[in-house]
Amino acid sequence: TLSRSLPVQFAWSGRDLVKDDEATTIGVYQGGLSGVAFGEQISIVNRVSQGCRPIGPTRTITACDDHIILEIDHHPALEILLQDLEIDLQKPQAAMLKLRSTLVGVTQPQSAIVNKSGEFGESAWIRHIIGIDPSRKAVAITDQVKVGEKMAFCQRNQAIARADLLRIGAEIRETLDPFLALNSDLILTAAGAFPVQPTQKEPQIAGAIYISCSGRGGAYFGGPSAELQLVARALGDVPLVGFFAAGEIAHQNIHAYTGILTVFTNH
Repeated sequence: TLSRSLPVQFAWSGRDLVKDDEATTIGVYQGGLSGVAFGEQISIVNRVSQGCRPIGPTRTITACDDHIILEIDHHPALEILLQDLEIDLQKPQAAMLKLRSTLVGVTQPQSAIVNKSGEFGESAWIRHIIGIDPSRKAVAITDQVKVGEKMAFCQRNQAIARADLLRIGAEIRETLDPFLALNSDLILTAAGAFPVQPTQKEPQIAGAIYISCSGRGGAYFGGPSAELQLVARALGDVPLVGFFAAGEIAHQNIHAYTGILTVFTNH
């Protein structure tokens, strides 16, 4: 769990592992890992909302050493970085300014890193560039990489983050009830508008959990609580809870700068 000030959470004390009744207390604690685990009998739908825009083509890592990318598409990694960002190291001030705002999106060899609209798909994870090595013409990032993985340089983008958040809400509603998703909240007829009635055959949302990167938040989306308001608008009137994180977990990946939306249904 993370916040812009002191990261705290309500939780059972870690001491409850000790067989001492006086030690099992609920309180406010600093640090730790927050999340939720669902049993197999609970039906859930999960989506990842990315907040970055690719600024170069999809490429393949062809040589690496742990977290250091040595070659991209069989060319020195640093040369590809400078080419995609259109920067010149002979102009260090401008180059460093652009490098600091550049991230790397990575995904497994068999996965598509971008979706049909040209934006990052759910399988991509975003990592920071932590250094360049002119002598090796290499680029270092904050995660291990493997030969064959796909990648693209990227930058954060507010408009894409907003659109992607609305998209995942619509996708979840369509997955649970295509009729509701297509017709939104009202049906327009010659006689006027009337509310859509949920179909009884489709599962309905019983609640939702939204976990967002601390680098996003209301200000990034235009105002206090703006991000959560977008989620609520996309899902409708359902119970919604969440928190900010220093790494968002979805499926087998730890993401960054994303929003992870999970809904669970009544059957």
